[in-house]
Amino acid sequence: MQVKIQPSLRMGTVLLLFLFTSEEACAEFIIKSVDLIMQPSDEVQRSTNVSLKCEAEVSRSPGSHLNYKYIFYKDYVKLNTDQISATDGLYSIPDVRVSHSGKYKCALSIKTETKESRVKDLKVKGLLTPVLKVDKLTLTEGDDVTAVCTAEGETGFLTFFFRDGPEELYRKDTYSQKVEHNLTVTKRHKNMFCYYSINLSGSLETSNNSNVISVDFQELKIKPDIKVMPSTDVTEGDPITLSCSVNMTHQRNSDLIIHLIHEKNTMLRLNMTQEDYKVIAMANDSGKYECISKLGGVHKSSSVNITVKELFSVPVLSIHPAEVFEGENFTISCQISSFDSEEIQRNITYSIFRDNTIIINSNNYSDTAGKVTNEEYMCKAEANRITKESQRVLFGAKVLVSKPEITAYGPVIVDKPFLILCHSENGTLPIIYSLMRNDITLNRTEVSDPHEKAHFLALISTPSDISSYLCAAENNGRVKMSERLHVTVIVPVETPLLTVVPVPGNIEEGYNITLICGIPKGSPPISFMFYASNPTPIHNTTVQSNSSSFVLSTVNREKSGNYYCTASNMAGMSMSNIVTVEVSWAKWKKALIAVFFMLLVALLVLFIMIRYKAKRGKREMAAKLSVKPASPKSDDSLTLSLTHDTHYSTHTVEVNNKESVWSERPPDQDSLELPNEGDVEYTEVVHPQPVDPTRTTPVRIC
Repeated sequence: MQVKIQPSLRMGTVLLLFLFTSEEACAEFIIKSVDLIMQPSDEVQRSTNVSLKCEAEVSRSPGSHLNYKYIFYKDYVKLNTDQISATDGLYSIPDVRVSHSGKYKCALSIKTETKESRVKDLKVKGLLTPVLKVDKLTLTEGDDVTAVCTAEGETGFLTFFFRDGPEELYRKDTYSQKVEHNLTVTKRHKNMFCYYSINLSGSLETSNNSNVISVDFQELKIKPDIKVMPSTDVTEGDPITLSCSVNMTHQRNSDLIIHLIHEKNTMLRLNMTQEDYKVIAMANDSGKYECISKLGGVHKSSSVNITVKELFSVPVLSIHPAEVFEGENFTISCQISSFDSEEIQRNITYSIFRDNTIIINSNNYSDTAGKVTNEEYMCKAEANRITKESQRVLFGAKVLVSKPEITAYGPVIVDKPFLILCHSENGTLPIIYSLMRNDITLNRTEVSDPHEKAHFLALISTPSDISSYLCAAENNGRVKMSERLHVTVIVPVETPLLTVVPVPGNIEEGYNITLICGIPKGSPPISFMFYASNPTPIHNTTVQSNSSSFVLSTVNREKSGNYYCTASNMAGMSMSNIVTVEVSWAKWKKALIAVFFMLLVALLVLFIMIRYKAKRGKREMAAKLSVKPASPKSDDSLTLSLTHDTHYSTHTVEVNNKESVWSERPPDQDSLELPNEGDVEYTEVVHPQPVDPTRTTPVRIC
């Protein structure tokens, strides 16, 4: 029967939900505190009912409805429980066990806000005492018994232990309350019990021991009886018979197996119930023999010691001399250090083998060392049907050192250290290498690695010195000499000389300049670089000679400057002297300039002459205009004076061998003033007159 909901009722429900949700969304709140309360206590005995109560203090707006969500944690792991829409959260743990012990806390979550309480410890005391049960209390040795240890009602991760007094029989980790195990009884268990433990956050809690059970068993009488015939003390070559037996008269089981074992766990016979063990006694047969009987899971044993007297000792193979080089003789001998009697000594026969092939029926063998003799050797000694082998010896003739090869490592440069390598292709190690310069030994070194070469540091001052080096190699006191060292020697370039053709000072525009860079010494190939007043080369080349040239064609004055060159090879680089090149004008330019200056000088001379003539004409005219006659004091002499500007001086004029004194005075007002012209020359004119010898009349010139 379907119930139809009226549309009006449906709409009302939706409206109520909307109002409730809206009210919750708009509610304001503050979680003030959260506290976890453990009831009845935080330390209780097992089987107590414990309640964890999460109390929270929340402030909220009036009339609001909030959804509370409580979360509980144990050891910081969330427990599978929550409670919603409650004032207080409650989590119950009925019938607590020790496994419930731990650290607890709770949290309150409202909307997106969560607040946790402080962590509190809950401690539960008292583990249940386990109960041990077995399915049989009396059984036969080797039977299995099922033991069950139960801790009814205990929870958590438990470790169960089964013990028989101080001996631990079994243990197992499990979450189960019960552990079952099958034990094979090989002895009487008088004090069998069990217990368990639980790990609580690093601390181990252990239960009391369970009830004690004593299990009786009937021992299997299967211990074997071991016999040696004829005796436990025999001599090499004597036959020995060992037998192992078990009395099965009162045994119902026929699955018995008996093993015969020699010391060092060597299995001689798998089942001694079928037949005895027989052997011809050898010295290494001495020792402990053990018979082990096995029935199901039960083992019993008996043992006996047998001593075998040595008929003769194990032969020893030796090679003399200890070190043999190819081509040298060597001897192999086979010797016995002890024997039972002289008669045995006379009856011992020897054989020497090479690579398991007999080479001689004797205890001595001689040969010449070579590649054929490099094999494994051993010998045998035999007497009274007893054969003994020596240890195997690997023989390898040493190889004399071959003629060494001498080489240089890397480039060899004059006056710079370099390495010389010396190596022999063949030769038994170690090999001693010596570096020699002519007949003088400079250094020695020993090489023990077949892939290693001898290294020597050397230095030469001239290229010819390289051939004075050679090396020697020796082993076994025999020395082999190498050839003399022949390698290419690099001579560093000396300071280059830059030559300019034509000679600087005679270079005119339009000439070709040849730059020649040469070095006194240096090993080719030589790289020459030419530079002109900047670090970028204007030309570079590599040649096999000691010089190189570069031509600057049709130079102009812009090519003037400082020129230099560098020379380099594998040993390094050197820079030349700096040559200053000055490019002068071409001859036609010089002639044109000369003609220009000559014309300029001619014009200047013409100008000076014209000006001079013009000035001279003016002076003559001015002189004529400035001459003024004066009344002489006497008839004896007449003196004329021309005056210009305001410069005066005293002069003495001698007329007819008489001195005439000119007085310095200002010009008269009547003097004629000349025009202001530059550089006017004045001339004094003297007219000789008859003079009274007794009278001298001074003439004043105005």
